[in-house]
Amino acid sequence: MTTTYRIALVGCGGIANLWMKNVLQRKDASVVALIDVREESAQAMAEKYGLSCPTFTDLQTAIEATDANLVLDITIPAAHYEIRRTAMLNGCHVFGEKPMAETMEQCNDLVALADQTGRSHAVMQNRRYEPGIRALQKLINDGTIGKPGYIGADFFIGAHFGGFRDAMDSPLLLDMSIHTFDQARFIIGADPVSVYCQEFNPVGSWYAGNAAAICIFEMSDGSVFCYRGSWCAEGQPTSWEADWRITGETGTAIWNGVDAPYAEVVAPGDQSGKFIREYVRVTTEKQSMESVFHDGCIDEMFESLNEGRPSGTSGHDNRYSMAMVLAALESARTGQKINIADFMAGR
Repeated sequence: MTTTYRIALVGCGGIANLWMKNVLQRKDASVVALIDVREESAQAMAEKYGLSCPTFTDLQTAIEATDANLVLDITIPAAHYEIRRTAMLNGCHVFGEKPMAETMEQCNDLVALADQTGRSHAVMQNRRYEPGIRALQKLINDGTIGKPGYIGADFFIGAHFGGFRDAMDSPLLLDMSIHTFDQARFIIGADPVSVYCQEFNPVGSWYAGNAAAICIFEMSDGSVFCYRGSWCAEGQPTSWEADWRITGETGTAIWNGVDAPYAEVVAPGDQSGKFIREYVRVTTEKQSMESVFHDGCIDEMFESLNEGRPSGTSGHDNRYSMAMVLAALESARTGQKINIADFMAGR
């Protein structure tokens, strides 16, 4: 097969290995440039994977020198906006790590630029590509519990990272919550309408900034999504996929992020007059998937590009998950409930 995608990979840190292992197996792509602000890091990655491609410290120079047409942005969040703008303005499609950018204005600009240039821009949201969440989404879509009215996600983990996260102002909301927020949108197929958020730093926290938050979102289907999270919770950790409870008209769906989800629904038959009704359990099996997490998301990005359609995690879609994070931060800062449509429009 003729190589179609000439890849310039920017950011040669640890996460880049997840991308490299995927793209090096592809028959429709080749890595033509490695870029890092520390060129020795790019050179080390080239050596690790036995690549003879040139290394650079500047993306535009790399694109011009190699005729790259696809950029993989695996840099730090503060660099995402400029990297992605540079890529699209120089004729390249972009696949990148989350977050899309650091501000709503930057996110809006990247979405508009993708439209103007006709370039694809897709964002890594690997939690969508997991057999358990696909089974939970199907459980909801099949109407097993009726129309959802409440979605609850608990995320409690004592994460001792060290490094930059320990010094961040809002480590949980800025670095992690987008996964759970994006999962909620994916599971119920709805977008955020408003948010009220309180973030705080619990006693015993080893983070300088607020490592915990409670957020209440109104969603476009009329449901309410409640997020409770902490990155400094010692003992009884949830999974990294969070612990989910979704209540609907006729039952409740449960997923602990590890096992197959299940539901309890009102049992058939006349139960009028009963204070608490009888329920029956509906079990599921995790959905079969050829590739999961990073591989699943990367594969879908390439499939969308080959098929000439937006990726499931395109900038257009991911803009709403980013708005959940950024509007939650604004709510916590102001102590006010935030209308998300107004927030996204800069009003």
